[in-house]
Amino acid sequence: MTTISASEAQKRLYTLLDDVAESHGPIQIAGKRHSAVLISEEDWRAIQETLHLSSISGMKESIIDGLKTPVQECDEELQW
Repeated sequence: MTTISASEAQKRLYTLLDDVAESHGPIQIAGKRHSAVLISEEDWRAIQETLHLSSISGMKESIIDGLKTPVQECDEELQW
């Protein structure tokens, strides 16, 4: 992970936003008192969705079972 100072991040903010959105690689911003990590909004939302789905009982097992199912055996229409 790339690490830059808070001062440098302040100077390059718009470029850094473009970089994390395009590369999907996080950037650590190190300040004098604290550090933080800059990630794209898309990546943040994906992390939040993963955490939410992981919190649902049985979801992990259901996803694993679904991944083992051959595509030919999948329904073309959802039965919702």
